[in-house]
Amino acid sequence: MVRAKNWTLKKHFEGQPKSGDFEMKAVELPPLKNGEVLLEALFLTVDPYMRLAAKRLKEGDTMMGQQVARVVESKNSAFPTGTVVLASSGWTTHSISDGKELENLPVEWPDTLPLSLALGTVGMPGLTAYFGLLNICSAKGGETVLVNAAAGAVGSVVGQIAKLKGCKVVGAAGSDEKVAYLKKLGFDVAFNYKTVKSLEETLKKACPDGYDCYFDNVGGEFSNVVIPQMKKFGRIAICGAISTYNSTHPLPPGPSPEVIIYQQLRMEGFIVSRWQGEVKQKALKDLLKWVSEGKIQFQEYITEGFENTPAAFMGMLKGDNLGKTIVKV
Repeated sequence: MVRAKNWTLKKHFEGQPKSGDFEMKAVELPPLKNGEVLLEALFLTVDPYMRLAAKRLKEGDTMMGQQVARVVESKNSAFPTGTVVLASSGWTTHSISDGKELENLPVEWPDTLPLSLALGTVGMPGLTAYFGLLNICSAKGGETVLVNAAAGAVGSVVGQIAKLKGCKVVGAAGSDEKVAYLKKLGFDVAFNYKTVKSLEETLKKACPDGYDCYFDNVGGEFSNVVIPQMKKFGRIAICGAISTYNSTHPLPPGPSPEVIIYQQLRMEGFIVSRWQGEVKQKALKDLLKWVSEGKIQFQEYITEGFENTPAAFMGMLKGDNLGKTIVKV
Protein backbone atom coordinates (compact mmCIF):
# COMPACT_ATOMS: atom_id res chain seq x y z
CA MET A 1 0.00 0.00 0.00
CA VAL A 2 1.18 3.50 -0.84
CA ARG A 3 0.66 6.36 1.59
CA ALA A 4 0.05 9.68 -0.15
CA LYS A 5 0.55 13.01 1.55
CA ASN A 6 -2.01 15.69 0.65
CA TRP A 7 -2.16 19.38 1.47
CA THR A 8 -5.81 20.22 2.14
CA LEU A 9 -7.72 23.46 2.64
CA LYS A 10 -8.42 23.41 6.36
CA LYS A 11 -10.09 26.82 6.41
CA HIS A 12 -11.23 29.18 3.66
CA PHE A 13 -8.91 32.15 3.26
CA GLU A 14 -9.74 35.48 4.81
CA GLY A 15 -7.38 38.08 3.40
CA GLN A 16 -3.80 36.84 3.02
CA PRO A 17 -3.61 33.01 3.27
CA LYS A 18 -2.01 31.78 6.51
CA SER A 19 -0.21 28.58 7.48
CA GLY A 20 -3.15 27.56 9.65
CA ASP A 21 -5.45 27.56 6.61
CA PHE A 22 -3.76 24.37 5.37
CA GLU A 23 -3.50 20.87 6.80
CA MET A 24 -1.36 17.96 5.65
CA LYS A 25 -3.11 14.59 5.64
CA ALA A 26 -1.85 11.08 4.89
CA VAL A 27 -4.06 8.82 2.79
CA GLU A 28 -3.72 5.10 2.03
CA LEU A 29 -4.18 4.56 -1.71
CA PRO A 30 -6.01 1.41 -2.86
CA PRO A 31 -4.47 -1.18 -5.21
CA LEU A 32 -4.61 -0.29 -8.91
CA LYS A 33 -7.51 -1.46 -11.07
CA ASN A 34 -7.12 -2.30 -14.75
CA GLY A 35 -6.54 0.87 -16.78
CA GLU A 36 -5.11 2.82 -13.84
CA VAL A 37 -1.64 4.17 -13.05
CA LEU A 38 0.07 5.21 -9.83
CA LEU A 39 1.75 8.61 -10.07
CA GLU A 40 4.56 10.02 -7.97
CA ALA A 41 4.89 13.81 -8.06
CA LEU A 42 8.24 15.27 -9.14
CA PHE A 43 7.29 18.98 -9.30
CA LEU A 44 4.22 20.92 -8.19
CA THR A 45 3.08 24.35 -9.32
CA VAL A 46 1.58 27.11 -7.21
CA ASP A 47 -0.20 29.90 -9.13
CA PRO A 48 -2.17 33.06 -8.35
CA TYR A 49 -5.44 31.63 -9.70
CA MET A 50 -5.48 29.14 -6.80
CA ARG A 51 -6.24 32.01 -4.42
CA LEU A 52 -9.58 32.48 -6.21
CA ALA A 53 -10.25 28.85 -7.13
CA ALA A 54 -9.92 27.78 -3.47
CA LYS A 55 -13.24 29.54 -2.82
CA ARG A 56 -14.92 26.70 -4.73
CA LEU A 57 -13.34 23.99 -2.58
CA LYS A 58 -14.95 22.55 0.50
CA GLU A 59 -12.91 22.71 3.68
CA GLY A 60 -10.96 19.45 3.82
CA ASP A 61 -10.53 19.18 0.03
CA THR A 62 -7.06 18.76 -1.48
CA MET A 63 -5.65 21.99 -2.97
CA MET A 64 -5.87 22.01 -6.76
CA GLY A 65 -3.14 22.31 -9.36
CA GLN A 66 -0.97 20.61 -11.93
CA GLN A 67 2.13 18.56 -11.31
CA VAL A 68 4.84 16.84 -13.32
CA ALA A 69 4.69 13.22 -12.20
CA ARG A 70 6.28 9.87 -12.98
CA VAL A 71 4.30 6.66 -13.47
CA VAL A 72 5.65 4.28 -10.79
CA GLU A 73 3.15 1.46 -11.36
CA SER A 74 0.93 0.87 -14.36
CA LYS A 75 -2.05 -1.19 -15.45
CA ASN A 76 -2.56 1.05 -18.48
CA SER A 77 -0.57 0.24 -21.64
CA ALA A 78 -0.72 3.88 -22.80
CA PHE A 79 1.36 4.96 -19.80
CA PRO A 80 4.11 2.40 -19.02
CA THR A 81 6.07 2.58 -15.77
CA GLY A 82 8.63 5.38 -15.97
CA THR A 83 6.53 7.65 -18.21
CA VAL A 84 6.63 11.34 -17.21
CA VAL A 85 3.27 13.10 -17.49
CA LEU A 86 1.44 16.28 -16.65
CA ALA A 87 -1.38 15.59 -14.16
CA SER A 88 -4.00 17.74 -12.46
CA SER A 89 -3.69 15.85 -9.18
CA GLY A 90 -3.32 18.88 -6.90
CA TRP A 91 -1.01 19.20 -3.89
CA THR A 92 -0.29 15.53 -3.35
CA THR A 93 2.79 13.29 -3.44
CA HIS A 94 1.05 10.26 -4.98
CA SER A 95 -2.20 9.77 -6.87
CA ILE A 96 -4.09 7.24 -8.96
CA SER A 97 -5.31 8.12 -12.45
CA ASP A 98 -7.30 6.31 -15.14
CA GLY A 99 -5.13 8.12 -17.69
CA LYS A 100 -7.95 10.12 -19.30
CA GLU A 101 -6.79 13.51 -17.99
CA LEU A 102 -3.04 12.86 -18.23
CA GLU A 103 -0.91 14.73 -20.78
CA ASN A 104 2.37 13.52 -22.22
CA LEU A 105 5.18 16.02 -22.51
CA PRO A 106 5.94 17.06 -26.11
CA VAL A 107 7.97 14.37 -27.87
CA GLU A 108 10.50 17.01 -28.92
CA TRP A 109 11.35 17.82 -25.27
CA PRO A 110 15.16 18.03 -25.09
CA ASP A 111 17.12 16.42 -22.25
CA THR A 112 18.79 19.78 -21.58
CA LEU A 113 15.56 21.44 -20.38
CA PRO A 114 14.18 20.85 -16.87
CA LEU A 115 10.90 18.90 -16.73
CA SER A 116 9.50 21.58 -14.41
CA LEU A 117 9.21 23.92 -17.44
CA ALA A 118 6.06 21.96 -18.32
CA LEU A 119 4.49 23.83 -15.38
CA GLY A 120 5.89 27.19 -16.49
CA THR A 121 7.19 28.64 -19.74
CA VAL A 122 6.25 25.54 -21.77
CA GLY A 123 3.06 24.95 -19.80
CA MET A 124 -0.01 26.73 -18.51
CA PRO A 125 1.67 30.11 -17.75
CA GLY A 126 3.46 30.16 -21.11
CA LEU A 127 0.23 29.29 -22.93
CA THR A 128 -1.57 32.03 -20.99
CA ALA A 129 1.01 34.56 -22.18
CA TYR A 130 0.89 33.23 -25.76
CA PHE A 131 -2.88 33.28 -26.26
CA GLY A 132 -3.49 36.40 -24.17
CA LEU A 133 -0.98 38.42 -26.18
CA LEU A 134 -1.50 36.97 -29.66
CA ASN A 135 -5.22 36.09 -29.64
CA ILE A 136 -6.81 38.47 -27.12
CA CYS A 137 -4.52 41.50 -27.58
CA SER A 138 -3.74 40.63 -31.22
CA ALA A 139 -0.33 42.29 -30.79
CA LYS A 140 1.45 43.17 -34.04
CA GLY A 141 4.93 44.37 -34.92
CA GLY A 142 5.45 48.08 -34.29
CA GLU A 143 2.79 48.26 -31.56
CA THR A 144 3.36 49.12 -27.90
CA VAL A 145 2.65 46.52 -25.21
CA LEU A 146 2.39 47.16 -21.47
CA VAL A 147 2.51 44.25 -19.02
CA ASN A 148 2.42 44.33 -15.22
CA ALA A 149 3.69 41.64 -12.82
CA ALA A 150 6.17 41.50 -15.67
CA ALA A 151 8.82 39.42 -13.88
CA GLY A 152 6.33 36.68 -13.00
CA ALA A 153 5.66 33.38 -14.73
CA VAL A 154 3.20 34.86 -17.25
CA GLY A 155 4.39 38.46 -17.56
CA SER A 156 8.00 37.60 -18.39
CA VAL A 157 6.84 35.39 -21.29
CA VAL A 158 4.37 38.05 -22.51
CA GLY A 159 7.19 40.58 -22.81
CA GLN A 160 9.53 38.20 -24.59
CA ILE A 161 6.93 37.06 -27.13
CA ALA A 162 6.03 40.69 -27.77
CA LYS A 163 9.70 41.47 -28.49
CA LEU A 164 9.88 38.46 -30.85
CA LYS A 165 6.90 39.93 -32.72
CA GLY A 166 8.59 43.33 -33.06
CA CYS A 167 6.69 45.28 -30.39
CA LYS A 168 7.92 47.96 -28.01
CA VAL A 169 7.51 46.49 -24.50
CA VAL A 170 7.06 48.29 -21.19
CA GLY A 171 7.07 46.20 -18.00
CA ALA A 172 6.20 46.99 -14.39
CA ALA A 173 7.54 44.89 -11.50
CA GLY A 174 7.81 45.17 -7.73
CA SER A 175 11.54 45.24 -6.97
CA ASP A 176 14.78 46.61 -8.41
CA GLU A 177 16.06 43.04 -8.83
CA LYS A 178 13.03 42.24 -10.98
CA VAL A 179 13.49 45.41 -13.03
CA ALA A 180 17.12 44.43 -13.74
CA TYR A 181 15.90 40.99 -14.85
CA LEU A 182 13.37 42.55 -17.27
CA LYS A 183 16.08 44.72 -18.82
CA LYS A 184 18.21 41.61 -19.27
CA LEU A 185 15.28 39.98 -21.09
CA GLY A 186 15.17 42.88 -23.54
CA PHE A 187 12.21 44.92 -22.29
CA ASP A 188 12.47 48.44 -23.77
CA VAL A 189 11.38 50.07 -20.50
CA ALA A 190 11.08 48.48 -17.06
CA PHE A 191 10.27 50.19 -13.76
CA ASN A 192 9.58 49.44 -10.10
CA TYR A 193 5.98 50.50 -9.55
CA LYS A 194 6.55 50.58 -5.76
CA THR A 195 9.21 53.30 -5.92
CA VAL A 196 8.15 55.60 -8.80
CA LYS A 197 6.75 58.95 -7.65
CA SER A 198 3.88 58.87 -10.14
CA LEU A 199 2.70 55.80 -12.06
CA GLU A 200 0.82 58.05 -14.47
CA GLU A 201 3.90 60.13 -15.31
CA THR A 202 6.14 57.05 -15.55
CA LEU A 203 3.79 55.46 -18.08
CA LYS A 204 3.53 58.68 -20.11
CA LYS A 205 7.29 59.07 -20.22
CA ALA A 206 7.76 55.42 -21.27
CA CYS A 207 5.30 55.76 -24.14
CA PRO A 208 4.10 59.33 -24.78
CA ASP A 209 1.80 58.25 -27.63
CA GLY A 210 0.02 55.66 -25.46
CA TYR A 211 -0.39 51.89 -25.54
CA ASP A 212 -1.90 49.57 -28.15
CA CYS A 213 -1.99 46.51 -25.88
CA TYR A 214 -2.26 46.12 -22.12
CA PHE A 215 -1.76 42.66 -20.62
CA ASP A 216 -3.16 42.97 -17.10
CA ASN A 217 -2.15 40.60 -14.31
CA VAL A 218 -2.74 43.05 -11.46
CA GLY A 219 -6.03 44.96 -11.80
CA GLY A 220 -7.18 47.51 -9.22
CA GLU A 221 -5.77 51.03 -9.14
CA PHE A 222 -2.94 50.14 -11.53
CA SER A 223 -5.44 49.51 -14.33
CA ASN A 224 -7.34 52.71 -13.54
CA VAL A 225 -4.13 54.63 -14.29
CA VAL A 226 -3.30 52.67 -17.45
CA ILE A 227 -6.63 52.65 -19.28
CA PRO A 228 -6.80 56.45 -19.93
CA GLN A 229 -3.42 56.08 -21.66
CA MET A 230 -4.60 53.47 -24.16
CA LYS A 231 -4.54 54.41 -27.84
CA LYS A 232 -7.75 54.44 -29.86
CA PHE A 233 -8.85 50.85 -30.61
CA GLY A 234 -6.51 49.57 -27.89
CA ARG A 235 -6.87 45.99 -26.64
CA ILE A 236 -6.77 44.91 -23.01
CA ALA A 237 -6.31 41.26 -21.97
CA ILE A 238 -7.51 40.78 -18.39
CA CYS A 239 -5.55 37.76 -17.23
CA GLY A 240 -5.53 38.34 -13.47
CA ALA A 241 -6.06 40.84 -10.68
CA ILE A 242 -3.55 39.77 -8.05
CA SER A 243 -3.67 43.16 -6.31
CA THR A 244 -7.27 42.44 -5.28
CA TYR A 245 -7.22 38.73 -4.40
CA ASN A 246 -6.43 39.15 -0.70
CA SER A 247 -8.43 42.33 -0.21
CA THR A 248 -10.97 42.37 2.61
CA HIS A 249 -12.23 45.84 1.64
CA PRO A 250 -14.56 46.91 -1.20
CA LEU A 251 -12.70 47.06 -4.50
CA PRO A 252 -11.94 50.47 -6.06
CA PRO A 253 -14.27 51.70 -8.82
CA GLY A 254 -13.28 50.61 -12.31
CA PRO A 255 -12.09 52.77 -15.22
CA SER A 256 -14.23 55.56 -16.65
CA PRO A 257 -16.78 54.24 -19.19
CA GLU A 258 -16.22 57.48 -21.13
CA VAL A 259 -12.58 56.54 -21.86
CA ILE A 260 -13.53 53.02 -22.96
CA ILE A 261 -16.32 54.31 -25.23
CA TYR A 262 -14.51 57.24 -26.88
CA GLN A 263 -11.20 55.42 -27.27
CA GLN A 264 -13.19 52.42 -28.54
CA LEU A 265 -11.22 50.03 -26.36
CA ARG A 266 -11.75 46.28 -26.24
CA MET A 267 -11.37 44.57 -22.84
CA GLU A 268 -11.63 40.79 -22.52
CA GLY A 269 -11.10 38.42 -19.65
CA PHE A 270 -9.88 34.94 -20.48
CA ILE A 271 -8.92 31.54 -19.08
CA VAL A 272 -6.27 29.57 -20.94
CA SER A 273 -8.30 26.33 -21.00
CA ARG A 274 -10.34 27.95 -23.81
CA TRP A 275 -7.65 26.85 -26.28
CA GLN A 276 -7.39 23.09 -26.79
CA GLY A 277 -6.50 20.57 -29.48
CA GLU A 278 -4.33 21.59 -32.42
CA VAL A 279 -4.00 25.28 -31.49
CA LYS A 280 -2.74 24.35 -28.02
CA GLN A 281 -0.24 21.84 -29.44
CA LYS A 282 1.05 24.42 -31.95
CA ALA A 283 1.49 26.95 -29.13
CA LEU A 284 3.43 24.43 -27.02
CA LYS A 285 5.67 23.63 -30.01
CA ASP A 286 6.32 27.34 -30.58
CA LEU A 287 7.15 27.92 -26.91
CA LEU A 288 9.42 24.87 -26.74
CA LYS A 289 11.19 25.95 -29.96
CA TRP A 290 11.73 29.52 -28.70
CA VAL A 291 13.09 28.27 -25.37
CA SER A 292 15.35 25.67 -27.04
CA GLU A 293 16.73 28.33 -29.40
CA GLY A 294 17.35 30.76 -26.52
CA LYS A 295 14.84 33.28 -27.87
CA ILE A 296 12.81 33.02 -24.65
CA GLN A 297 14.69 32.94 -21.35
CA PHE A 298 13.18 31.30 -18.28
CA GLN A 299 13.65 31.77 -14.56
CA GLU A 300 12.42 29.35 -11.90
CA TYR A 301 11.98 30.07 -8.21
CA ILE A 302 12.24 26.59 -6.70
CA THR A 303 11.19 25.61 -3.19
CA GLU A 304 12.49 22.22 -2.03
CA GLY A 305 10.22 19.84 -0.15
CA PHE A 306 6.53 18.97 -0.36
CA GLU A 307 6.07 20.14 3.24
CA ASN A 308 6.88 23.69 2.08
CA THR A 309 4.14 23.94 -0.56
CA PRO A 310 1.89 26.32 1.43
CA ALA A 311 4.87 28.58 2.19
CA ALA A 312 5.75 28.67 -1.54
CA PHE A 313 2.14 29.57 -2.37
CA MET A 314 1.94 32.34 0.23
CA GLY A 315 5.31 33.75 -0.81
CA MET A 316 4.28 33.80 -4.46
CA LEU A 317 1.16 35.84 -3.61
CA LYS A 318 3.40 38.35 -1.81
CA GLY A 319 5.72 38.62 -4.82
CA ASP A 320 8.73 36.85 -3.28
CA ASN A 321 9.40 34.99 -6.52
CA LEU A 322 11.42 36.01 -9.57
CA GLY A 323 9.97 33.93 -12.40
CA LYS A 324 7.88 30.76 -11.95
CA THR A 325 7.33 29.38 -8.47
CA ILE A 326 7.86 25.62 -8.42
CA VAL A 327 7.90 23.08 -5.58
CA LYS A 328 10.38 20.24 -6.03
CA VAL A 329 8.88 17.25 -4.28
